[in-house]
Amino acid sequence: MQIKIGVIGTPAVVRRLMAVIKEFPTFRPVVREIGKVEEAPEHAEALARETEVLFVFGPVAHRLVKERVQASVPVVQVPLTGAGLYKVLFSALKSGKLDGGLSVDTLTKTMVMRTLRDLCLEDIRVMVYNGPAWASPEKVAAFHEQQAAAGLSSLAVTGAASVAEILRSKGICAEHLIPSEQDMIVALERALLSTESRRNKESQIVVGMLAVDDFGSLVLKKSSELEVQKLKLDIHRTVLNYVESLDGYLTQIGEGEYLFFTTRGIFERETGGYKTIYLAKDARSSYGITLSLGVGFGTSANEAGMNARAALRKSREAGGNACFIIREDQTLIGPLEMSDPVQAVLPPTDSELIRMAEKAGMTSTYLSKLLTHTSKSGKYDYKAHELADVLGITIRSAHRLLQAWADNGLVKVVDVEKLSKGRPRQIYRFTFLMGRGNAAASAKNE
Repeated sequence: MQIKIGVIGTPAVVRRLMAVIKEFPTFRPVVREIGKVEEAPEHAEALARETEVLFVFGPVAHRLVKERVQASVPVVQVPLTGAGLYKVLFSALKSGKLDGGLSVDTLTKTMVMRTLRDLCLEDIRVMVYNGPAWASPEKVAAFHEQQAAAGLSSLAVTGAASVAEILRSKGICAEHLIPSEQDMIVALERALLSTESRRNKESQIVVGMLAVDDFGSLVLKKSSELEVQKLKLDIHRTVLNYVESLDGYLTQIGEGEYLFFTTRGIFERETGGYKTIYLAKDARSSYGITLSLGVGFGTSANEAGMNARAALRKSREAGGNACFIIREDQTLIGPLEMSDPVQAVLPPTDSELIRMAEKAGMTSTYLSKLLTHTSKSGKYDYKAHELADVLGITIRSAHRLLQAWADNGLVKVVDVEKLSKGRPRQIYRFTFLMGRGNAAASAKNE
């Protein structure tokens, strides 16, 4: 099952987090946007009853939640580091806002000076707030006002959106410092490790089935049996080294086909949270071969094995050079990055959406090809002839399928391309590939 994570923060930071959290398919965010930090405890108390971990932005909001809410789940704060300061300083330097100095809160003087040294801006006058990080917005704003009034600062950099609003209302130039993507990734990893679901599943058995694409054709290209045997040994050694990194067990089940076992915790770490399979890159660069991989999770070895076989079938249906994961709740993850770069990290496709797709005539083969093409191209909008090329069908069949999928809320028309000759072309958006919420909403509207 996906892990529910409660997210509390201002709209600006929440929007950035929503882009980053797509790289963590295990998480299902439950978001509460706030305008003032005083609203955080109330939302935290409600979210603690339905989530496994709380994700809070800002030291003030974090302290209020810790003081006023007896949460039974971990509360993780997203720290502000010097990494978030680079973008603010670069923008301010281009616009000439640093000429009169800089006043900063939330960050330590060491963080600020390190960043300025990296940018060769050590000569800029800096005033750093040294009071408690959880001080009231009014008190922090007063610090910046004093620096501006004394002519020591022409730009205030603050980690609190409310402080920035106060300063701007008084005509003081202020920038809201928000966490960098890297800061958010680190915090999300901490949050994942702190959840009970993750701890319980660390030792869960994972089954993987791996096949070399077009192995028979590779063998026929060799000029002698000796070369064939060398190729088999090279492939076996490469796969064995990868399974060894997983601390797993490997056995060969056929020509160019392998079965391995490992644990969920190790597999998640080695794939960077279900992002990439470096084995495929090594095999492609070293021997010019591509791999199809299916990984299955389950509450029993039998269930995990069946899911692995189904996932391998989807990888092959997608044309090979792909990896899919099927979890114990039949949620589909993938494709993971193999030897070709993935442009878009797709949200998990749950079993309900898969059933909806199959009911609407979207076969497993079509779904696998769509998922693979979308992840590698980052494309969600298709015209009929483009879809026909992806699926390997006629344009007439593509029109028929698109109409059936539109009737079932899987796709919707988002634009029309006018041509100088002929009928206009409709552009369809595959909303169900963008997340469960979009597809469910579309289905409901239909």
